[in-house]
Amino acid sequence: MRNTLGDQSDDTRLLAVIVYSTFYVLLAASLLRWLIRHSETRSTPLVVTLALLLAVLYAMSELRHSHRVVWFALLVATWSVLVVLAPSFAWCAVPLVYTGLRILSVRVAVTLVVVLTALVVFSQVRIAGWLDPNLVLAPPAVAAVTTVLFVGMRRQTEQQAALIDDLVRTRQELAETERREGTLAERERLAMEIHDTLAQGLSSQRMLLQAADLVWDTDPALARTHLRSAAEIAERDLTEARRFVHDLAPADLAAGGSLAAALSALAERETSDTLTVRCHLEGTPGPLPQRVEATLLRVAQGALANVREHAGATTAIMTLTSLDDQIVLDVADDGRGFDPDDLDEPAEHRGHGLPAIRARVRQLGGTCAIESAPGDGTVLSVAIPLAMG
Repeated sequence: MRNTLGDQSDDTRLLAVIVYSTFYVLLAASLLRWLIRHSETRSTPLVVTLALLLAVLYAMSELRHSHRVVWFALLVATWSVLVVLAPSFAWCAVPLVYTGLRILSVRVAVTLVVVLTALVVFSQVRIAGWLDPNLVLAPPAVAAVTTVLFVGMRRQTEQQAALIDDLVRTRQELAETERREGTLAERERLAMEIHDTLAQGLSSQRMLLQAADLVWDTDPALARTHLRSAAEIAERDLTEARRFVHDLAPADLAAGGSLAAALSALAERETSDTLTVRCHLEGTPGPLPQRVEATLLRVAQGALANVREHAGATTAIMTLTSLDDQIVLDVADDGRGFDPDDLDEPAEHRGHGLPAIRARVRQLGGTCAIESAPGDGTVLSVAIPLAMG
């Protein structure tokens, strides 16, 4: 749009320079013709004075908009008197017509064109000495064509300006829409982050504290073990909360650890008296984009949280498989299982777990598959293409 506006402005300036130059060429030619043919007449000083005044007035074309109508009226009046005295100056009307069409309303400008054309015809007939059809018909025809073309160009310019305004307004609205969508996406991302880390950590702390309360009197040593585990989880959650503020990677990855090391540490933390979590690697994972590592770790955290809270499993196995074109994470458990078709049905109590996992993977162009059946455990498989990571 800037280029279009710039091109229009350059064309307008070029046309103004051409018309400006043409006026002075016609004025000089008309004055020279008068001096050659009528230098001895008594009206010559007045004609020369009016010609000089006309030249000075036309040079004042850059007046402020509020004074331009008055200026143009003086310009036309001076030219009209000059044409009555010296018909040779009639052709200076062409630049005056352009100026009038440019600064006046269409209705006023058309009226002006009619008046100026009539003066041109009158002056040319006076010079010819008879009613020459060519002199009578040619000036009105030229004036009509010029007026139609200029009014058409003017309206086209106004339509283009209106279109540009619409495009600018549409771009602003689109930018505002994208900003709102970005805000909603960021809210969804934070909701998933909180669910996969802080919410799960708080759930684990609650379970450990409840377990400590149950054995507080009968087994103080075990109660203290549960309390220490709850304190460790609280410390990790505090670290995660600080990472949210600075928008950094998950705590297990921020310290420079690899994804495999982070998954091993996660398996060790999630292992308890009732659940054994193991981590296996297949292939040698090369350097991965930070977003891919963070997503896979969050998926593993969310999947293990579901195993711990809903599956009733005794064993869970995480397998990270590195292929040439993708990396795959499988989380399998021996829990009670469920019908995967139930995930398509709305359930207010389900929370963000599996939907959050699918959303994370989808953002990286990956796929998420769930294999499960009541009583047969569950396998969650996530594949992320490395090219899109």
